[in-house]
Amino acid sequence: MAVADSLGTAVIIASLGRPDELAQLSVALKGQTVPPDRVIFSVTCEQDLPDRDQLVDGCDVVFGDKGLCAQRNRGLDLCRDDYDIIVFLDDDYLPTSSTIEGMRKFFNEHPDYVGVNGNLIADGINSGGIDYHQALEMIRQWEDRGDALDTTLLTDLDGLYGCNMAFRADAIGSNRFDESLPLYGWQEDIDFSARVGRGKHMGKTKAFAGIHRGVNRGRTSGVRLGYSQIANPIYLVRKGTMSLPFALKISIKNFIANHAKLMKPEPWIDRVGRAKGNWFAIGDFLLGKVEPSRMLEIEK
Repeated sequence: MAVADSLGTAVIIASLGRPDELAQLSVALKGQTVPPDRVIFSVTCEQDLPDRDQLVDGCDVVFGDKGLCAQRNRGLDLCRDDYDIIVFLDDDYLPTSSTIEGMRKFFNEHPDYVGVNGNLIADGINSGGIDYHQALEMIRQWEDRGDALDTTLLTDLDGLYGCNMAFRADAIGSNRFDESLPLYGWQEDIDFSARVGRGKHMGKTKAFAGIHRGVNRGRTSGVRLGYSQIANPIYLVRKGTMSLPFALKISIKNFIANHAKLMKPEPWIDRVGRAKGNWFAIGDFLLGKVEPSRMLEIEK
């Protein structure tokens, strides 16, 4: 059996309008106990990046049109045949220092698993976000507990959370992120991992950990995201990568949340826009023309 350090690892980060977060993520990647073999930043223009000397030494930068799926695919096309493990990290994710080592150790010890999420110490996606220095302190406290590199499998999963997902490259094969899911690509992680993991094992482990800070800057408009909250699950059910019960669960949950909080919305969430987008999608569904790409026709 191969030792963990022999599993070549590439990390892909798609980003738009977050140069500070890329610099901060680069610091975390530079401090890994076992460094990744390759780091690829997939962005739309030079302004998406911090000063180049703040990025990971020897990293690659690829430019192209915006859209999470398209940007991840460009990164994937650069490394698909050369590495054993392909890692996708959100630009506002901060890994613990043993993350790459833990990923390698997990795949080395669990040969039947093709995809994995790590332990999420905290997720700021449903709050105003987690400050960088606060996140660093939370990571320090986590690392002081001494749980790093515990390859215990916490649970099996049918789909992975996109902020920190790692796959065996040979399981990815010819699969790509679905570019029919535009811009933020809501639920693109479930779709991609469902296709890669079909008939195989995926799970969540304690072998690595990190914090999804939930930075709001650079996200899709409220109206467009609201449209995607209804349209994308419908599309994925038709495609066969999302079950109808799960699609109904997340669509209804978001619809109720958007409308229940209209009178007192969170400062960081455009509930009025999301609710409006929900209704645009419902109207399109009733007219038989709901598609993820229709969100691009909606005014921001």
